[in-house]
Amino acid sequence: MSAIGSLIFCNDCGNLLDESSGDPTKIIVCSICGARNKDAIPKTIVSESKPSSFPSALRAKRSAVQTLTTADRRTEALMRHTCAKCGRKEMFYTAVQMRSADEGSTIFYTCVCGYKETQNN
Repeated sequence: MSAIGSLIFCNDCGNLLDESSGDPTKIIVCSICGARNKDAIPKTIVSESKPSSFPSALRAKRSAVQTLTTADRRTEALMRHTCAKCGRKEMFYTAVQMRSADEGSTIFYTCVCGYKETQNN
């Protein structure tokens, strides 16, 4: 029998054998070809790697402390929608999924004059 890590294979046909008990006096019989294989202690290989072993552009940009600017925090986009209060043709909007996933999202419109409006899709 051949052992690769914790897997044990038949020497004659390459079939994956039953679990090893670790007793070298025990015989494991292959269920495919019927070959008799001596049991052996499987070898467990443990390897460790450091994050620095695999360089990444994303990991290089990440830091323990992240600073967000006002522009990073802004989640609104500008859209053509007429404000009911001042008549402005563009309003900021944010789409939020407030109900279950199979239902539409809720759109929050905000005008620079301070007027706010919601719409359920």
